[in-house]
Amino acid sequence: MSLTLYRLEGCPYCEAVVDVLEELDLAFESVWVEGLHSERDDVRRVSGQRQVPVLVDDDHGVTMAESERIAEYLRTTYGG
Repeated sequence: MSLTLYRLEGCPYCEAVVDVLEELDLAFESVWVEGLHSERDDVRRVSGQRQVPVLVDDDHGVTMAESERIAEYLRTTYGG
């Protein structure tokens, strides 16, 4: 399984996704992004936008934003 979470330090929406990842005991890689939107080129390259959080699930070919959508996806896909 290969999950990557693009996140920002202190972002409550990012932390909500981390909580779900930990609740489901899923291994993931964090990519920390810059605080300034204009400098978030890494996340823009993968998602087409500079908003975080963004989850990339290589195993399922999924890239998505918005914490609630990500949480629902994780629970549906990996919740057992």
